[in-house]
Amino acid sequence: MSRPHGRKIRQQVGDILNYPDRKTALDRLARIPENQLKGHLFSHFYSPEALIRFRSVTAMGHLGHRMAETRMESARDLMRRILWNLNDESGGIGWGSAEAMGEILSRHPGLAAEFDSILFSYLDPRANFIDNPDLQKGILWGIGTYAAAAPDRLTADRAASIVPFLDDPDPVKRGYAVRALINAGGPAPDRLPEDLSTDRSKIELYTGWDFKTVRICDVICACAPDRTRSNKGMPDDCQKM
Repeated sequence: MSRPHGRKIRQQVGDILNYPDRKTALDRLARIPENQLKGHLFSHFYSPEALIRFRSVTAMGHLGHRMAETRMESARDLMRRILWNLNDESGGIGWGSAEAMGEILSRHPGLAAEFDSILFSYLDPRANFIDNPDLQKGILWGIGTYAAAAPDRLTADRAASIVPFLDDPDPVKRGYAVRALINAGGPAPDRLPEDLSTDRSKIELYTGWDFKTVRICDVICACAPDRTRSNKGMPDDCQKM
């Protein structure tokens, strides 16, 4: 019997991304041939459903790791395709690409050593700065995910490119910037701008397979529970996730 192709595989991937159990979904996706899975995960980066977009990013992170463990050059090609999606000359917008970069780099130090400077360069006005506000959210998310796995890679210069987003009028970018800095081990909550410690602006935070509605102050609590409720007035009802 021939293997299913095209729309049938895409529908299969979409169905699996809707599974409520992360492990079951990722195990089933891993059974799909890598070259087919890769293309369909990219297509789901453009899903109208935010949860499916993020889950496809998670799945791409696992796929990138598997490829790097067995065929490093194929994994590099995957990273180059992601980079191309974020290039103006690609003709696209690059939804999900920066998030996928962060996921993949967080899972494979070898790829991180080669490509992490490019991820950080997207916030550097002296380098490949991307000024699209929506893509900036993805870049901050990707950096935060990577920083949790490799905190030492968030050098002072790289952290400096994130700091301006702590004052961004968009609460999502503020929350993602806080997450990135604290995931890398600093700054301590009492060194963050005081208004962030009491910022009750709500955002939808992706937690690895689902979303949870949190406030900015909750992000600080979740990322640094042993350093919260400083003398700057952290709310007593701050949630720990």
